[in-house]
Amino acid sequence: MGTDQLVRQAELLVGQVAHWTPARWRGRSDGVHALVQRLADAAAEAEGRPAYAVPRLADTVLPDQIRVMVADLVAAEHRPDVLDRLADDIRATRSAL
Repeated sequence: MGTDQLVRQAELLVGQVAHWTPARWRGRSDGVHALVQRLADAAAEAEGRPAYAVPRLADTVLPDQIRVMVADLVAAEHRPDVLDRLADDIRATRSAL
């Protein structure tokens, strides 16, 4: 699984929320931003660099942030078990929305 599952789950989440208006994001964005932060932390670990706080931009930018973080993880060639765990995290976030 690994990379394919991570990318697939990210695509499903982005497809679910990319069209949301700011009003629709109210009350939902914190969980998605927290997911983006976890993805960024995993990418930093895989790249051997310090983690950083993901900037809190407009909620409507969250789908792009997810895309960037997943692309970073794929490029870093993180361990498959970690990618599977992150794919599960994305799936759980989708379900919570």
